[in-house]
Amino acid sequence: MAEAADIQGTGPSPARRWLRRTITVAFGAPLLAGLLQAPAVTSPAAAAEDATGSKTVDVSLDTLTPSAPVEGDTVRVTGTVTNRSRKTVTDATVDLHVGPRMTSRSQIDQVAGRTGFRRDSDPAALEDAPAIAIPRLGAGLSAEFSLSVPVSKLGLDEAGVYQLGVSLTGQTTDQRYDRVLGIERTFVPYQPEATEKKTQLTYLWPLISSAHVSAETATDDQQTPVFEDDALAAELKPGGRLDQLVSLGKDLPVTWVVDPDLLASVDAMANGYRVKDGNGTLHVPGPNQTAAERWLNALEKAIEGRKVVALPFADPDLASLAHRGKDVPGSLGHLQSATALARGTVETILHVQPATDFAWPADGAVDPSIVAVATSAGADKVIARSDSVRDDLSYTPTAARPLGNGSTTAVVSDALLSTAFEGDMVRAEKSTLAVQEFLAQSLAITLEQPEVRRSIVVAPQRMPSVAQAQTMATALHGLSGRRWSEPVDLLAAAAAKPDPDASTAVPGSSRYPKKLRDRELPVQAFRDMKTTRDELDDFKVVLTLPYRVVTPFGNAINREMSTSWRGQARAAAIYRGNVLEYLQTLTKGVQLVDKSDLTLSGRSATIPVTVQNQLLQDAHLVLRLTSGNKNRLKLNGDDGLAELPVKINGGHSQSVKFPVSANVNGQVAMTAQLYTDDGTPYGQPMTFNVKVSEITATVMLVIAGGVLLLVLAGVRMYSQRKRRAALNAEAEAEAAEPGTEAEDEQTDPETETRPAETDGDDEPVQPSDPTPDTGPESADPSGAGEKVDR
Repeated sequence: MAEAADIQGTGPSPARRWLRRTITVAFGAPLLAGLLQAPAVTSPAAAAEDATGSKTVDVSLDTLTPSAPVEGDTVRVTGTVTNRSRKTVTDATVDLHVGPRMTSRSQIDQVAGRTGFRRDSDPAALEDAPAIAIPRLGAGLSAEFSLSVPVSKLGLDEAGVYQLGVSLTGQTTDQRYDRVLGIERTFVPYQPEATEKKTQLTYLWPLISSAHVSAETATDDQQTPVFEDDALAAELKPGGRLDQLVSLGKDLPVTWVVDPDLLASVDAMANGYRVKDGNGTLHVPGPNQTAAERWLNALEKAIEGRKVVALPFADPDLASLAHRGKDVPGSLGHLQSATALARGTVETILHVQPATDFAWPADGAVDPSIVAVATSAGADKVIARSDSVRDDLSYTPTAARPLGNGSTTAVVSDALLSTAFEGDMVRAEKSTLAVQEFLAQSLAITLEQPEVRRSIVVAPQRMPSVAQAQTMATALHGLSGRRWSEPVDLLAAAAAKPDPDASTAVPGSSRYPKKLRDRELPVQAFRDMKTTRDELDDFKVVLTLPYRVVTPFGNAINREMSTSWRGQARAAAIYRGNVLEYLQTLTKGVQLVDKSDLTLSGRSATIPVTVQNQLLQDAHLVLRLTSGNKNRLKLNGDDGLAELPVKINGGHSQSVKFPVSANVNGQVAMTAQLYTDDGTPYGQPMTFNVKVSEITATVMLVIAGGVLLLVLAGVRMYSQRKRRAALNAEAEAEAAEPGTEAEDEQTDPETETRPAETDGDDEPVQPSDPTPDTGPESADPSGAGEKVDR
C-alpha cells in the first residue's frame, strides 16, 4: 500500500500493525462470509465498502482535543454512534485506528473523500488503545462514546499528518460475525518541534454584509438615512454574525478586510436612523441605535494595531462588471467612485488608514477582462485563488507573483484552505472534521519543502455564518503554537518574494467557471444603473443644494453593483427599481402646473405659466414657451418662442409671465417646457391652447360711431326733458290764479282730450300730465360689452 510504503523506523509502528490486521481481515472475512453463504467480495472499491456493511452505523466525531497534539499530550475523542439499519447491533466495540504518515496533500484529499471501511487501505484498530463496548444498539438508536489515548500509544513515529479513524465493530441479528459496521476518519497533525522554516500564513477576516440602506432620507437637516429593513441589527446584536466576527477576530492574527458600506451603514444606525414599514410607505424610527454604537466601539478596539484592507465601497462585483457591464457607458465610473470613497469612509469611522490597492473578485476567479477591470480604478493587487490561477507543481508555491505583463501582483490564495469552512458548520462533527483537515493541509504544505519558507494566503467566503466563523477561529487557535506556521498580514504577503516557477499567466475567459458566470448581475442591471445616474445628473444641476441628493443616490448606485447580489436577481432588481422610482418622485417635485385654454382679445397681452417646487430646497431652471403658429401669435417680439429664468423657493410656486402679440384671429397651440441651464429638457412639456380674437381698425371705427350716436341721442333726450319740466311749471302757476280756476271748472269736459299745444318742432306737451315717464327707456339692462366714456 502507498501509505505502508512511507513508514519509517524500526519499532512496532501503526503501519505494521495495520498491515497484519489488514491481512487477517482480508482472509478471515471472505471465509466467514462463505460459511454464512454471503455474497463474495468483489474488487471494486464500492463493492468492498458495501460488503463489509460499514455504512450500517453512522459514526460521528464531535470533538478531538488537542487538535494538534505534541509529546506528553493525551488525545481525547468524543462522539456518537447511530444505528441506521433496521437490525439490532450486538457485541459492538468502538475502536481507534491510526494510519500511516501521509506525504502529500493529495493523500489527505483522498482520505477525506472516503466513506465506508476499506480493507485495502484502512488501518486496523490500535492494539494498545482502550475500546468502548456497546453490548446492544437497537435500530435507529444512538450511543455516545469518549476515548482517551496518550500520544505515546498512537505510534506517531515522526512529524507529519496521520489518519485517525473511529470505528464501530460488531454483529447484526441477521449476520452473526464481527465486522466494521461504521467508520469516520479525520487527521492528526503531529509536529512536536518547531520547523526550521515556517510557512507564513495570511488569513483574511472579512467584514462584509448585504445592502440595507435605501436611497431615501428623512426631511431633517441631518438627512437621517432610511433603511430598507432592520435585518442588519440582528447581525450586530450579541450572538449575531457580525458581532461574532468582531469578538472572535480580536484575538486572532488576521488581516481585516472590510466593506466601507457596512461601516457607513452601522455608523448611520448609531447616529439615528429610520426603517421602512412593511409596505415601504412609512418610515419608523430605528430601535437599534445602541447595538450599532456598541459594535463600532468593539470593532475599533479589535483592529487596533492591525492591518485593515478596504474594498471599494459596497464591494462591487468585478466579474459582473467585466463580463456584463463594461460595455454600458459609465459603468466603470461607478467602480472608480466606489474606490475613491473607500479610504475616507474607513478613516472617518475607524480612525485607521486602510490599504485600498487590493481587488477581490468573487471566489478569486479571474480572467483577462476581470483583471483589466479590477485594476482600472487604481488597484494593483488582485486576490485570486489557486483553482483559477493554477500551478503545475508538486508543492504549494508562495501566493504572490506577477500577473500577466507584470504590472499587477496576484496574491493567489490556497483553494483547499480557503474553502475548508464552507457548508454547514453547525453540527459539531462537520466543524471538527473541517478544523482537523485544515490543520493537516497547513502542516503538509510546510513539510512539502521544509527547507524553504513560503507565504500562503487564505481567503475564506465573503460572509461566513456564525458557525463558520467559530470554526475558522478554532482552526486558527490550533495554529497558535506556531510550530510549522507563523502569521503575517496581507500587505507582507503581497510583498513576499515570488516563486520563479509559479504560474503568472492569466487564465483565459473560457476557463471562468460557469456556475459563477450564471450568478452574475445581468446586463440590464447596469443599464438600470445608467438610467438612474443620467436622471440624477439632470436633477442635481437644478438644485441649490445638490449634495443632499447626490450623496445618498450615488451610494445607492454603488450598492446596486454589490457582490452580495449574486444569486439574488429578484431582490437586486427590486432594490434598483426602488432607487429609480424614488429619484423620479423627487424630480417630479419640480414641475409645471397644468394650464387651461385661454382666450386672447386685443393685440397684446401676457400669458402666465406657473412652476411648482415641492422640494425642501430651492430650484433654478429656464422656462421656455413656444408658439405653435408665430404668424398668428408671437412671443418675445417677432420670435415664436421665449425663454425666461425662473427660481422657485422650496415648497412654493412661481408664476412666469410671457408678453405676446396677436396678428390674426384663430387658435394657437402653446408648449411650455422646463430646461436646465445647459439646455437639457427637464420633466414633461405642458401644452395648452390660446384662442385669438383680434379687434381690427374697421371694427373700432364702427364701435366709435355707435358710441357717438348714443351720446348725441342722450343729449337730445336731456334737452327735451328739461323743456317739458319748464312748461309744466308754468301751467301749474296759471292754474293757481282765481279767475282762471273758475273758468277752468266751467270748461267743457271734452276739452281735456283735445290735442295738446305744440311749440315749434317740439313734441306735444300735456300741461296737466305729471313728469314725463321715462321708465321704459331706463329700465332695460345695458347691452353686453357696452362701455360709456364720460
